Amino acid sequence: MKTAFLTGANVGQSNLLAKSLVESGWRVFAGVLPGAPTDLQTGGNLTVVEQDVSNTDSVRKSAQVVTEALAGQGLDLLMNIAGVANIAAGVMEAVDLAQAEKMFQINTFGQLRVVQAFLPLIRKNAPTSRIANYSSGAIIASPVGAGVYNMTKHAIHGMTLTLRQELAPFGIQVTSIIPGGVLTGMSANSHENTRNSWNKQSQEIRDTSASVLAMATAMGDMSHRAAQSADVARQSVAAARKGAAAVQNSISGMNEIREQIQDTSKRIKRLGESSQEIGEIVELISDITE
Repeated sequence: MKTAFLTGANVGQSNLLAKSLVESGWRVFAGVLPGAPTDLQTGGNLTVVEQDVSNTDSVRKSAQVVTEALAGQGLDLLMNIAGVANIAAGVMEAVDLAQAEKMFQINTFGQLRVVQAFLPLIRKNAPTSRIANYSSGAIIASPVGAGVYNMTKHAIHGMTLTLRQELAPFGIQVTSIIPGGVLTGMSANSHENTRNSWNKQSQEIRDTSASVLAMATAMGDMSHRAAQSADVARQSVAAARKGAAAVQNSISGMNEIREQIQDTSKRIKRLGESSQEIGEIVELISDITE
């Protein structure tokens, strides 16, 4: 049975991925922030493990829990997903440095802590084991007002590229996941979050950068619409798959009907040939009796 550890699984994408992997037959260890609300419960192939990625001791303890549970076995997949987006927001000129450091501790150094603690388990299952670190589409779009978040995700991508080189000799693949607009709790209120962050800026900054707010709001709306469009696209794909299945079933049914018609035609042909022979015999008998 394949094994995986996912960070930040109390809600969001990690939560959904954990459930999906379990349904696919994986044994999943789901890292959840202590005290955070979640619908995940330990049972079956799912084990909930308390983990605060911003705390080194917490991460090490979580790795020890998984190590003991695996009883000498390794991990096939490590997914670094835990992160935050709604702190240290605002234009770079006015970023709260304490909040910026907090975001780096969670988003960037959190992933590094997890890699360091769980890499021995991943190495045990080399060369088929994998590491996936969550970066963000922000490193491509560079959204206004999310500069620090963007910095943390650039750093994650850089770490991933280096890890890929360092772990290549073991056959361990390391991938940077760069998702676009996804409708989760983190992105659901992007418009409101942008305004709230803006209102926390000093009046001087707000007066100086009023046009920036308009740009940030527009980008927030775009992100929200992109997430909604992605949901619509997923629903369309699901409908298309159902439609394709229905068409395939119809084709199969038509093929069966065609085979039945061909078989019936052969029978009719044979019956016609038999009828012709009977007719000729009847005519012969009539000729003789006359």
